[in-house]
Amino acid sequence: MEALVTARSLTKRFGDLLAVDQIDFEVRRAEAFGFLGPNGAGKTSTMRMIGCTSPPTEGKLSVIGMNPVADASEIKRRIGVVPQIDNLDIELTVRENLEMYARYFDMPRAEASARIDELLAFVQLTEKADSRVEALSGGMKRRLTIARGLVNQPDLVLLDEPTTGLDPQARHLVWDRLYRLKQRGATLIITTHYMDEAEQLCDRLVVMDKAKIVASGSPRELIEKYCTREVLELRLADDERDRLSHSLDGLVQRAEWLPDRVLLYTQTGEATLAAVHERGVETLTALVRRASLEDVFLTLTGRSLIE
Repeated sequence: MEALVTARSLTKRFGDLLAVDQIDFEVRRAEAFGFLGPNGAGKTSTMRMIGCTSPPTEGKLSVIGMNPVADASEIKRRIGVVPQIDNLDIELTVRENLEMYARYFDMPRAEASARIDELLAFVQLTEKADSRVEALSGGMKRRLTIARGLVNQPDLVLLDEPTTGLDPQARHLVWDRLYRLKQRGATLIITTHYMDEAEQLCDRLVVMDKAKIVASGSPRELIEKYCTREVLELRLADDERDRLSHSLDGLVQRAEWLPDRVLLYTQTGEATLAAVHERGVETLTALVRRASLEDVFLTLTGRSLIE
């Protein structure tokens, strides 16, 4: 499939800070591509280079077949950007925000009006068209920001943390709109630290850590490569934790000891739980679940908090 974005040895430095370290990736037309990583991993710096707001320090980057440095103006006309923080004009109405943005692309008034009606229906804000932005909920503002990023019918849409700060209902509505957008053939690049969001939306993704790409593939491919099929979560009394630590030989692929529970990575959780009981270990609670992208993420990047 045609690649809309291609990066080879892409690097970004801010003085002595190496923000992006020689990364390679391709984003294909009509796919949703994700960047995952902890804070400071280089996700947003990469998005800013793609969006022509921060030039690469080294390496090669092609966006819609053009050079982001030499052809920045043309690229910006053909991409849509949904920033991490909503930057709407809160004193204008919903419709006026979109009308003002349409003027940046020199859209004829009639064409802009029809496009705005279509977008308001798409993000379920038609009834709020004449409401001032200041009065909208956080979820409504986020959907309006997404609609604004689509005014120019972009070839490529960049979404930086599209659902940060939203409640679960608003997040799921945004997911639905983005999924429908992908169904229409849009190409999306998404940064997120919500693992369930990446599993829901992304066809392929890369995991970044400390400015580098440490893994890439589809969500299912990454789970199969870096995790077992299931995870057994156990809560135990302190003496039983000690007993379990001496009973795991040959039982699981990997064990992770957390302050409140123990995670056992295994192909069959129920069989592993039965084996744990057979070895005389008593559990307070036990949960068998399928391995998730969050397990992959924490395996690759660790659990330490990065400020």
